[in-house]
Amino acid sequence: MSARNVNRSNAVLTISRRRREGGAEATLSCPPAGNETCPERQKNDPTTFYGCNVFDDKAMRRHLPRSVYRSLRKTMDQGERLDPAVADVVASAMKDWAMERGATHYTHVFYPLTGLTAEKHDGFLVPDGMGGALAEFSGNMLAKGEADGSSLPSGGLRSTFEARGYTAWDVTSPAYLMENAGGIVLCIPTVFLSWTGLALDKKTPLLRSGQALSRQALRVLRLFGVESSLPVVSNGGLEQEYFLIDDQFVSARPDLLVAGRTLFGARPAKGQEFEDQYYGVIPSRVLAFMMDVENALFRLGVPVRTRHNEAAPSQYEIAPMFETANLATDHNQLIMTVLRKTARRHGLACLLHEKPFAGINGSGKHLNYSIGNAELGNLFDPGETPHENAQFLVFLCAVIRALHKHAGFLRASVATASNDLRLGAHEAPPAIMSLFLGDQLTDVLEQFRAGKVKSARKKRMMNVGVDTLPPLPADPGDRNRTSPFAFVGNRFEFRAVGSAMSAAGALVVLNAMLAESLDFAASFLERHMGGDSSKLGQAVQRLIEEVMEEHSAVIFNGDGYSEIWHREAERRGLPDYPATPDALTVLTSPEVTDLCGRYGIFTKAELKARQDIYLEQYVKSVRTEANLAVHMARTMIYPAACRYRKELADSVAASRALEVPADSSALREVAARTAQLEEAVRGLQARMKESVWADLPGVLEQARHCLHEVLPAMRELRKWADALEEVVADDLWPLPSYQEMLFMK
Repeated sequence: MSARNVNRSNAVLTISRRRREGGAEATLSCPPAGNETCPERQKNDPTTFYGCNVFDDKAMRRHLPRSVYRSLRKTMDQGERLDPAVADVVASAMKDWAMERGATHYTHVFYPLTGLTAEKHDGFLVPDGMGGALAEFSGNMLAKGEADGSSLPSGGLRSTFEARGYTAWDVTSPAYLMENAGGIVLCIPTVFLSWTGLALDKKTPLLRSGQALSRQALRVLRLFGVESSLPVVSNGGLEQEYFLIDDQFVSARPDLLVAGRTLFGARPAKGQEFEDQYYGVIPSRVLAFMMDVENALFRLGVPVRTRHNEAAPSQYEIAPMFETANLATDHNQLIMTVLRKTARRHGLACLLHEKPFAGINGSGKHLNYSIGNAELGNLFDPGETPHENAQFLVFLCAVIRALHKHAGFLRASVATASNDLRLGAHEAPPAIMSLFLGDQLTDVLEQFRAGKVKSARKKRMMNVGVDTLPPLPADPGDRNRTSPFAFVGNRFEFRAVGSAMSAAGALVVLNAMLAESLDFAASFLERHMGGDSSKLGQAVQRLIEEVMEEHSAVIFNGDGYSEIWHREAERRGLPDYPATPDALTVLTSPEVTDLCGRYGIFTKAELKARQDIYLEQYVKSVRTEANLAVHMARTMIYPAACRYRKELADSVAASRALEVPADSSALREVAARTAQLEEAVRGLQARMKESVWADLPGVLEQARHCLHEVLPAMRELRKWADALEEVVADDLWPLPSYQEMLFMK
């Protein structure tokens, strides 16, 4: 037996032993994640330790002088510039708070264009010149840091020798303590900029887009006589999906280890056909993991609320309560980090890839989007009678217009090689951006369009048919899981975000396109009112009529999976970008350049840089997977097939030597599939030659070569590898099977 086969056998034996010994009990007694920073940690009531590792409002009140607290609070709530004198006091208090809890280092956490979390740890201690040490952390160290940005993607925004990058404190996202086995680190959320001020991260454009959205939303509200001392903010609720398998399997599969997904694997006898996984009873070992994750996130002030089985075997979801978009994005990065770290301590592997297993559902990150503030409430809440809520209808029309005008930009925000594997299949929304409103709202808007507004459809009641249960109020519309952008009562749910990606990109586009449409709406209303507030109702009527006349093509309440919809979408002129290379071309289009430049969200150079970076990431991802597929096929799958072919040949020869009838059909089948595998390997290698890449003039051409040549060759190779797995003797097959990985828990 080969070393790889031994690895697979050992993995299965180890997992079987864990199950016999009681996986739940073993994992429940896992050691705590790092040092104890909260005396209350051992208690079962999360309210006693929620946010204990966060320098939040409660901690600031306790550690800051009242005047400093008020000044900082004004900066956080109203966006006023931070007073440098205040920064020194805050830094001193934050340092004392962190060191009391065992922190020895601090880091400026930022999110570069890799989509991952980046950090550099610096110690608090400095020599005092007398053989001792002092703790040092000034306002300047809190507010600004310097990082070597030469090894992070910049897309040509600076030369390699121009290595200087700056981090700047984001006061709207609280600092926190990250516990690790070796110690505790004070983490300070920051933006990341080049030395010329260009954005090299995900957070900076998100903050810019939020400002643009607030300005235009407040313009509209003032026309309705509504004033607010607070900015209008976007809110996000991110439903994080993931797979959880035993970590022994990852060690035995180079594709999971390197690419995060399986490049080969025959379908198991059972997948998700029985529909018995979704909302099913959570396995005890998985539940112990989830509870550990939740406790860690509670200490970090992340308001996680929901956990459940997802549709595919070994697939799960965790979801927090909704927060401001900036904080929701930061917290989602923390959720992904804690999921991975906690899984390792439980002997598990958390797979965040959008499509780790073929043939079953992939993973997404549904983004629930709304806007408002503490004074105004939710501006997407239609109230009891949507036809009378003119303010809501104006904001709704702004969304309709925004999605229709900027659908390509929104599609580009979720374009990656891994997300392409998920979008468009019958498990995720199509790549065509459309809007689901439900029957009630669609009916209201159509009445406005016809100029004959009567009333909204009344909320119906559901009669359950059980005497002891009262009639239940029905929602005005269904959920429609096939729509990429759906109104779900008081918010919009964007379902195309991939599970592994930062949600910041999608939020930037949502904020930007809505800001532009609110700008249009405000100008339209101002023009038709002519300064006379009594004409507001008439102006709103005209606005709705125009938006529905020009942009209702984006509204679709039917089945987004159907072929009929794809043909209908083409007839309506809706853009369709099924793959990343073409979707990313939108980033440098005149429409997107004008939109982002007008509202100060991206410069033309920043957009071009992002296009180049994301195309490079696409190419690198596909090339890495292609090289890995060739390596695994040549060194693992082909040798296993040859061994089995020899076993069959020896068996046939031995039978014939004994003059016993021998059926050679199995031998011929294995030999034919092995030959096809060899041919597929050669085909993929031919498309991966360096001479081929050298002839491609730019990164867009390389990406299209990956899409049209490399990926089809990889699919062909997989087809024959999976065909061999179906016939090669199980004891010879070197890779853990789908059945083992998905059903051994």
